[in-house]
Order: sequence, then structure tokens, then C-alpha cells
Amino acid sequence: MKLTGKWVLITGASSGFGAAAAAAFAREGAHVIIGARRMDKLNETATAARNQGAASVAAHPLDVASTPSVEAFVQWIRQLTPRIDILINNAGGALGLDPVVSGKDADWEGMVQSNFLGLLRMSRAVIPLLPHHDGAWILNVGSVAGHGVYEGGAAYCGVKAGERSVTQALRLELNGTGIRVGSLDPGLAETEFSLTRFAGDTARAAKVYAGVQALQAADIADAMVWMATRPAHVCIDEIVIKPTDQAAFHKVHRRPSN
Repeated sequence: MKLTGKWVLITGASSGFGAAAAAAFAREGAHVIIGARRMDKLNETATAARNQGAASVAAHPLDVASTPSVEAFVQWIRQLTPRIDILINNAGGALGLDPVVSGKDADWEGMVQSNFLGLLRMSRAVIPLLPHHDGAWILNVGSVAGHGVYEGGAAYCGVKAGERSVTQALRLELNGTGIRVGSLDPGLAETEFSLTRFAGDTARAAKVYAGVQALQAADIADAMVWMATRPAHVCIDEIVIKPTDQAAFHKVHRRPSN
């Protein structure tokens, strides 16, 4: 399916997968709409997407943890276009790596609001804009954390398992409309993910990727474009994508440092 002239909405587009997706869909000639909380970073993403040849690029503040913010964002979209062809629910992330016994309410609530409730809010608001029987997509960015658990990851693994459940429920609810619903679940990827999780601790974040050839944001964006360009009768329900160096949460090949 060609993406030229299609309207693509990407949440959490200020960095990482979202920013890379904006550039990737821009190269396909799509109209790119992006939202995030950090407008300075979001404007950088918009400039990069314009330079990649997007049909158009529009950026607006968005906090998926806030229903009023989501509603205002979608109202703004309606002034640009009556339809969205591809919704990429990417906003979210991990906060902290504490065991349950010492976990912080603020971290738990932040992850639930952005990863889980944010996904529901955006889907509810945008589904009325998705055309039927024309290859439209709801593409949710999950994680391998939705397929298993690890120590310190109770809340994050929980919300990502919830993302899978929302995706699967939407797939059932929208069956017959022609709207496709799927999840892309990355493993170890070198983005701002760990820096956010560890509250800006660069040294601790760097250790996560030490000696590993991790996925890059562009790898995930490439997979998104592949999913989106399948013929309208083809739905990729779920992709799990990990770097070759990562066989499982507990099995990661690390090369010795020089």
C-alpha cells in the first residue's frame, strides 16, 4: 500500500521511535502529524521530517496522560484533516527499576497514565477519524516487557502486558470495519528509554547498552513502515523484534570493553 498523501499521526514523537517514525513516514510522502510534551524537541522532529520530503508536517503539544490534552489535540487535528489513516500510539516509557517493596507511587502512576490509559485515550479519540475499508491502521508500540517479566519491572511489564490486551481487544472490536490493529514490540533499543527510566543518570543508562549492538530507533521505524505498507487485506497482528545480541531478558551477549 502506498503511503503518499496518507495522514499519519504519531504520539511521543519528540525523540526515539516516534521521531524516527516521523522521518520514515515523511520519506514515504505522507502527511505527518506529531504530538509530545516537549515542544522544543517536537519542533526538531518536525524540521527533520520536512527535510525528508513529507507532504506536510504539523506539530502540537500533547500529553496522553491528560484527557483534556488529548481532546484538545484531536480537535486541533480536525482543523487540518477530516481523516487519519495511520495512528501510531508510541507515547510512554519506563520510570524506575525498583522492586515492588520500594516502588514509588509517582513512577507507577506515571507509567499507567502514559503507557496504558494514554493508549486508550488516544484510540478512543482518533478511531472516529479512521476511514473504514481503506487500509487504516492503529499501530501500538509495545515491548518485549509485555511478553515476560523481570525483577524491578513489575509495573512496566504490567502496563505493556496491558497494551497487548488493549490491542487484542481493539482487533476484535474493529473487526469488520477494515481498520487494522497491531502491536510492534521492541527489545533492547538504544534511545532515551534508559535515560528516562533512570531519571537522567547517564552513567547508569550507558551500562544498559555496554558491549551490545542494540536496536536503533530507525530499525523500529522501518518495521512500522513495513507494517503500514502491507496490502489493505493484510494485518500484521504482532511483531516482536530484538537485537541479535538479545535472546531473552536474562540472555544478552556483551562484548568486552576495550
